[in-house]
Amino acid sequence: MEKIRDINIKDYSPITPPKVFIDEIPISEKSKNVVSESRNIISNIVHGKDNRILLITGPCSIHDVEAGLEYAKLLTEFSKSIKNFYIVMRVYFEKPRTTIGWKGLINDPDLNNTFNMDKGLRKARTFLNDVTSLGMPTATEFLDPFTPQYLADFVSWGAIGARTTESQTHRQMASGLSMPVGFKNGTGGSVQIAVDAMGAAQGEHAFLGINEDGQSSIIHTSGNKYSHLILRGSTQGPNFDEKSVADSLNLVKNQGMHPSVVVDCSHANCGKDHKKMNIAFKELVRQKVNDLNPGLVGMMLESFINEGNQKLENPNNLKYGVSITDPCINWEETVDLISKADKELESS
Repeated sequence: MEKIRDINIKDYSPITPPKVFIDEIPISEKSKNVVSESRNIISNIVHGKDNRILLITGPCSIHDVEAGLEYAKLLTEFSKSIKNFYIVMRVYFEKPRTTIGWKGLINDPDLNNTFNMDKGLRKARTFLNDVTSLGMPTATEFLDPFTPQYLADFVSWGAIGARTTESQTHRQMASGLSMPVGFKNGTGGSVQIAVDAMGAAQGEHAFLGINEDGQSSIIHTSGNKYSHLILRGSTQGPNFDEKSVADSLNLVKNQGMHPSVVVDCSHANCGKDHKKMNIAFKELVRQKVNDLNPGLVGMMLESFINEGNQKLENPNNLKYGVSITDPCINWEETVDLISKADKELESS
């Protein structure tokens, strides 16, 4: 009899249920307080009740937890001297690819196409525990609808990426997440699809997923009222300028939602050239200093210990503290940009 099921499936590998990881790597009281307090602060920033600017900075992706933790320690110490930005570390474990490539620490933690996702989830949860234990809140992109059950208790801010903003699966997932979630404009430039996604995520949904025990479940959500917009540029060019930000805020307002936007200084807003990231950042600071777009509530930087990026060919020959996905600015430039901007905002 001709086979009609699983024609293109090579294998099924059972995975450990979320509850096992949650019990094995429990969230400490300190981390719980960090997450709870930071979610409240970010929610207030998004809705204009806190005048600080949300600043999400960190590596494009986490591939080396040792270097990632060194960055987290530097950022935690540095953030104590900053008044006008509320700093959250970018901790991305899942990478949506335009075609193919390394899909992140969860998917392939050993960087060698062995896809040991059990190990990846354990490493990711342990890393989030380590970072929040320092007192540093974390931000991540949610890509696979199952991963929030494994990691979301440690996360203070979530993003839905440009390639998944239009996906019903991700809009539904965002409606049930426990932290503020930003939706990026589409890679082709459409801001409207992200505004539509915001509206969808604020509503109630019922959809298929898994519970903490790993059982297939119908998930019923109450909606995420802190969904907001992220501008990241597009194939049409950057969208961090004053008019683009103002136009996008009007789109949100016209749909009856609170007008708030976070602008990503990397990706298409710097043409994937990390040396141009500062141009977007300085322009956004200018807008804040001159109170030109009150709904501009946050910025994003891709930053690591060392600048640029490197190809993943042999995992044993990688340079320490250098991204293996998008290029980043280095730690010194990160400190310089934020410190100068903080002083400008202080005196404005």
